Order: sequence, then C-alpha cells, then structure tokens
Amino acid sequence: MLMSSKPIQTPLVKFYRMLKDSQPPRRADRSAGGIIPSRAFRYCEPIRAASAFGWYIFPAQTIYLMWDGSDAYWQPENFDHWHILTSIQTPNSYDAFNSACPTSVTDHVPPMVSAGDEPGIINIWSGLFSRTKKDWSLLIRPPANQPRSNGYECYEGIIETDRWFGPLFINIRLIKTDVPIVIHKDKPLMQVQPLHRSSYKEDLFYDFEVIDGPSQLSENDWADYESSVIAPGLNQDRERGVYTRQSNKRMR
Repeated sequence: MLMSSKPIQTPLVKFYRMLKDSQPPRRADRSAGGIIPSRAFRYCEPIRAASAFGWYIFPAQTIYLMWDGSDAYWQPENFDHWHILTSIQTPNSYDAFNSACPTSVTDHVPPMVSAGDEPGIINIWSGLFSRTKKDWSLLIRPPANQPRSNGYECYEGIIETDRWFGPLFINIRLIKTDVPIVIHKDKPLMQVQPLHRSSYKEDLFYDFEVIDGPSQLSENDWADYESSVIAPGLNQDRERGVYTRQSNKRMR
C-alpha cells in the first residue's frame, strides 16, 4: 500500500550554532525579560507585541571592552591586563571549525569580536549562522523595550538571510571612554525579527499621504476615532485592556 507523505515544512528561520559555548536563540518575551511594568504587561498590547516580536540573540561569551576615544581595548575574562583590539576568537574555535569544514574554508572562522575601521565601532558575532525562507530577511536591532547600556549603542540592520549565508552579528558604537564596558553572555545583545522583503521595498515608502488638519478628516475617520478612543470611556473610568482583547481576538 502506498503511503502518502506530507511535504516537509521549511522553518521560517534556521539558526546554526557554530561555536560550542554560544547560547542558542531564545524566543523574545512579552514581558521583555520581566523589565516592563506589570501594568503595561497586563494592559498595553502594543508594548507586549513589540517585546515578543522575534528572537533574543546572545554574545558567544562575556566581552570586556574599553575605549579611550581613539583605540578600543579588550580584556580576557579573569585577567586584569588590557590589549589593543583588532580581532579575537573564542578559545578552540579554529579546532572545532576546521574539524567540520571543507578544506576550502579552513581557518576562516569569523572573529568573535573585531574593531571596525571607524573609531569606537565594534563588530560582535553571536556564534550563530542564520538562514531564512525565500524572500524573508532578518532585522537586527537592540532588544525591544529593554534598558540600553550607557557604554555603547547598537546599530540596526537588515540582512537578506535567504541570499546571504554567514555569521549573525551586530555592530555597536562605544560611547563611554576610559571605563570598562561589559557585555554579558547571559543578557540578550540583539533581537532579530523576520521581515518579508516586500515590506521594505523602496517604492513602498512613497505610498503615503498626509491629512492636513482635523477639518480634513472624513466621517469614517471621526467614527473610528470615537469607537477607538471615546467609546471605551474617559481616562479616569475607561475599561482597561480593551485594545489588548480586540487584538487577541483578531489573532485567533
């Protein structure tokens, strides 16, 4: 008897753990890791949805950096001496990489941390590679709704990971000088979010209109405003969580 087989479903995103000690990705959390206030978690669906959109990505190991305004320095864990940063690898990364890769890419393991050409710019690799379904990309950004470090800031970027297969990394800019900057391996460094390529096509952003003043609103606009903002009640007596319940119903 012939057995019918279902087509194999390709996941939206594949993460490849290339370094033994690197943490696997983790589903982003609606509470932003417990950071957002409990009232916002209960009643503010926009914050909850943004916090949960994507996956947390961690550094491959704890990173110790310092910047003097010109040169960047790094320090191995449990040491007290600073070295000029060019690029560094995790321990034994070459051995693990070379034991698995074809000879044509021997010794071409990406650096875990490297200094950019511009002062204060640092590239940090998560220890992961990534691949997405056709026409899907990954937005690389800081973790949503979590406090930022006062020692560095993250650049955002979009990688077309259906076409480009390689390290999942983020660029940061050091902003504090002459003090140690610690990037912990147990704290998310970035949040990656799936984007369909059609959502950021250049011509899409010319498709917009500006309504000039309240007198230009239509009857439908005013009716929608009333049902969204006025009907649930004034601030002092409006029922909480109305938007959240309506949003959850639409997602079912």
